[in-house]
Amino acid sequence: MAKILSIRARQVLDSRGFPTVEAELKTPKGTFSAIVPSGASTGVHEALELRDGGEEFAGKGVRKAVENVNSIIAPKLTGQDFFLLEDLDHFLISLDGTENKSGLGANAILPVSMCYSRALAAEGNLELFEYIGKQMNNRSFVMPVPQMNVINGGKHAGRENDIQEHMLMPIDFASFSDALRAGAETYHVLKGMLKKKFGEQSILLGDEGGFAPKMEKLDQRLELMLKAIEEAGYAGKIKIALDCASSEFYDNGVYKIGEEKFSPEELVDYYSVMVKRFDIVSIEDGFAEDDWAGWKLMNSKLGAKIQIVGDDLLVTNVSRINTALKEKACNALLLKINQVGTISEAIDSFKTSRRNNWKVIVSHRSGESEDSYISDLVAGLCAGQSKFGAPARSERNAKYNRLLHIEETLTEKGKVSFAGEKWNSRG
Repeated sequence: MAKILSIRARQVLDSRGFPTVEAELKTPKGTFSAIVPSGASTGVHEALELRDGGEEFAGKGVRKAVENVNSIIAPKLTGQDFFLLEDLDHFLISLDGTENKSGLGANAILPVSMCYSRALAAEGNLELFEYIGKQMNNRSFVMPVPQMNVINGGKHAGRENDIQEHMLMPIDFASFSDALRAGAETYHVLKGMLKKKFGEQSILLGDEGGFAPKMEKLDQRLELMLKAIEEAGYAGKIKIALDCASSEFYDNGVYKIGEEKFSPEELVDYYSVMVKRFDIVSIEDGFAEDDWAGWKLMNSKLGAKIQIVGDDLLVTNVSRINTALKEKACNALLLKINQVGTISEAIDSFKTSRRNNWKVIVSHRSGESEDSYISDLVAGLCAGQSKFGAPARSERNAKYNRLLHIEETLTEKGKVSFAGEKWNSRG
């Protein structure tokens, strides 16, 4: 147990310059802090992120959420201790009293959950990833295949009706550090190609560190990525993944990418052609968050060949995961801790997915911070895949650098492998 001596929160800035919540929790073992991430392209079924409205920070202030930590959560928890993280999380969920955490705000609840998991790890003289691994009964650990968003589109690059993320997946490598190096080298080769072809403007960075060139066609972007992979010397060893964020270009049964319009059947055919042409192994949010028929169609036609990843569809929520399992709507979960609002609920979503032979990708958000919590989470869970953005911008590289530390620690103990060693077309 870790006895809570005090909790306080403050408003800080995320990687986009918008406010988010940082919390600090003190126990006899020390002070533990955590910062909440925030998304731009968010699903309507996510736990509520409480924002202030008004003029300050264009309405994006989080002083209400901070006040909820300091005036409601802190007095209720100070002096208490919990044997399990889920006990604390259940207490917070009950205190909030709503289904979507709109009472206190998921951005008030989550940082306390994150802090307390760090406190419990310290009580056991464990690193955070070790504590998480212990809850999973993991005796050895798996380092993740990184999904690296190197070309940003859609809302991350200020575009409408656009595929949002174009990612490198370094798979065929002996270790995470080798995979990260190959991805970073390819990123810089791509940067040189873009600069030569389109000039300095093409290498400006989007929210997640990827480039945002004025390339309207998806196939043009993917062709350039394949050329960069080949020139970097990694043809066949680095694959491509997409996050379509299709809820952003869906309207009343029609999907619009650029100037082209697609029915659900036509969109699946479009994806099928792209998968074959460009060696795509994973597609996230290929259909809108409530277009269950479209998801089922895509999974039936492509699910035996590639990962069909639910993000906005699932929002790391066990109830929606169970519906997707029943409907056979996808075969992989994108896990985002702030979508559900507590760490134990996120772990429950992971367990439900794994019990049903789904793959799981632990993901950042477009609004991130220097907090590397999700690095420990993906390693501790042995999820096998991470999605932390391009190897650029400190809030992204903080996660990659933490994984390098974890890999080094585990290598010295002889308790680590790399997920790419067991990769197949379904992850």
